[in-house]
Amino acid sequence: MRHSNNWQRLLLFGLSGPIIALNIWLISQVFRYFEHLITILTIAAILAFLLNYAVQTLQRFRINRTRAVVIVLLTTLTLFVILGVTLVPSVITQTTELFKQIPEWLKASNENFNKLDDWVAARRLPIDLKIFRDRINSTIEAQVQNAATQAVGWAGILVAGLLDSLLVLVLTFYILLYGDRLWQGIINLLPVQIGLPLTQSLRLNFQNFFISQILLGLFMAGTLTPIFLALRVEFALLFALLIGFAELIPFIGATLGIGIVTILVMLQNFGLAIQVAIACVIMQQIKDNLLAPKLMGDFIGLNPILIFVSLLVGGQIAGLLGIIISVPIAGTIKGTIDNIRQLRSSPEIATQPPVDNRFDI
Repeated sequence: MRHSNNWQRLLLFGLSGPIIALNIWLISQVFRYFEHLITILTIAAILAFLLNYAVQTLQRFRINRTRAVVIVLLTTLTLFVILGVTLVPSVITQTTELFKQIPEWLKASNENFNKLDDWVAARRLPIDLKIFRDRINSTIEAQVQNAATQAVGWAGILVAGLLDSLLVLVLTFYILLYGDRLWQGIINLLPVQIGLPLTQSLRLNFQNFFISQILLGLFMAGTLTPIFLALRVEFALLFALLIGFAELIPFIGATLGIGIVTILVMLQNFGLAIQVAIACVIMQQIKDNLLAPKLMGDFIGLNPILIFVSLLVGGQIAGLLGIIISVPIAGTIKGTIDNIRQLRSSPEIATQPPVDNRFDI
């Protein structure tokens, strides 16, 4: 009997791998076909997640939900317009200047590399810096040429982006108003033992996660901007915003952004790059050790290996969007399974009716 059970388990594990791989491939194909639609819906749902806190706060002051949604959306739109008028032009200007100066930085870096290579050769050290230099230069030049090619169509991209933003805003409005009904209809199709844990885990891993990531990103951008200005780093605002935006990528985003900024600064001034790296690492340690535990806690609870696997799978399926939402999705799956196990161990909890949270998607 035990021998038969072992074979059944081996057969189950053997078949589960190809089935999971096939499902991932099917999901990637569906995403590529409906990529634009899924992206807009996902952004609208995440935005509704975040704004729902403000809507619920207004409802506590006896403001009905429709008026609260309108007030929150108008306030959000006003903030975006203010940022678009004040911040975006500076970022665009600095980005354009950065692309213009990168070729000059590459020439200066080549001279520095040649001097360093001569110093290494004079001491007969077994280090070949030319391969490292050529690889960095070719990678940066390829990215600059790609960005310059895309910049030709920036006007069309801007118009399309404005239309997509309007569509996201409209979808966010309707999700905030009627999302609870849609989600409740989906949950009603599932058993109570699954629907309630899924609702709780989804809200915890998505709503709290993205709010925490945005706050941490604002912290990095807000603290690094004056530091870069004090260090007289060229394109200080652009570099600080780059690191702050990279914070949206779970767990590795800030490190990735710091690495990119350090390399760009290194092309023009090696000593300044070291100062920039030290300042960024200090702020990152403050964020990771003081702010992140209080904001995020341990509500995801994923093994680091599973986190990186989730990032790779998400990137393979949906690119940058997949990387950003992969960890909350993985956390939702794990949290749902854990909650189902707890409900099974406590039958009296499973019989309790679901809490009316008005909006859970």
